[in-house]
Amino acid sequence: MKKLVCVEPGTFAYVDEAIPEPGPGQSLLRVRKIGICGTDIHAFAGRQPFFSYPRVLGHEVAADYVKGDAEGFSEGDKVTLIPYFTEGKDIASRMGKPNCSTDMRVLGVHIDGAMAEYVVVPSASLRKEEGLDYDDLVLVEPLAIGAHGIQRGGVIPGEYVLVIGVGPIGLGIIALAAIAGANVIALDVDNARLQYARDLGATHTLSGRDTDVFAQLQTITAGDMPTLIFDATGNTGAINNAFQYMAHGARYVLVGLQKEEIHFSHPEFHKREGTLMSSRNAVASDFQYVMERLRDKSLKSDQFITRRVNFSEAAALFEDSNTPLSKGIKTVIEFD
Repeated sequence: MKKLVCVEPGTFAYVDEAIPEPGPGQSLLRVRKIGICGTDIHAFAGRQPFFSYPRVLGHEVAADYVKGDAEGFSEGDKVTLIPYFTEGKDIASRMGKPNCSTDMRVLGVHIDGAMAEYVVVPSASLRKEEGLDYDDLVLVEPLAIGAHGIQRGGVIPGEYVLVIGVGPIGLGIIALAAIAGANVIALDVDNARLQYARDLGATHTLSGRDTDVFAQLQTITAGDMPTLIFDATGNTGAINNAFQYMAHGARYVLVGLQKEEIHFSHPEFHKREGTLMSSRNAVASDFQYVMERLRDKSLKSDQFITRRVNFSEAAALFEDSNTPLSKGIKTVIEFD
């Protein structure tokens, strides 16, 4: 089989090796599609912290089940997986939060991922859903990130929800918040992405290049300001700036991640009795919810997949500066 190895920042190589054999508690998958996410892009560019090379990237997976000891799975089943592996014994796991466990190993980050023709994964990580195709399954993980944010924020039908950052994760949050009945406001500096936001259910879109965003939010919300805010930028300035957009009693969920300190006015935050929380990865119920929404077509894969590339051409796509991977929504690597 072939696998695509990020040898060092900026360099990929295709490597031939034998098809791996699953051991106890493991299953072998034949990979059909892999989604490219920001983690992969940053790792290739050398901007991913706590990352070692060489590494096989890829954790957004659609595959066929080949063999192993996964209960209820048969050869040929279409599957995806929860790519955050843990022993399940630490405090977070015991609290039902394995998505932030202390011993987590993320596929394609801490261990080799699924940019390969075959991959072995823990059997317990597998998920299947009747009626879903490979396009659906490859989107489950990134959309589950948004679903977990929605669960953390506790979206209330009819409330004004502000989503800052309209990349793939932000767009998932927008779509899911709209499904939950919220009035969604999208904020970004990219007009093309704001059009995607409108297509996915945003009722209002604002340009981050405007100097009167605060005033526009006041007008939209009749002076109340948004009661739920999501940051999906991972940009320090955007994160700090958004505290001023919080309504009294509002919740602010940080889905994007950056490396600096957060700064905000304690008196302003305190008088609002604001709630600040992070949202990391996703749990099994988020995966299940997304799969149900894909099955009932309230989420549609063709609204998110905007570019496809064959596995044999994937390295060239990363290495070609004239085709930025951030363009569009989701780029998917497809296997023959």
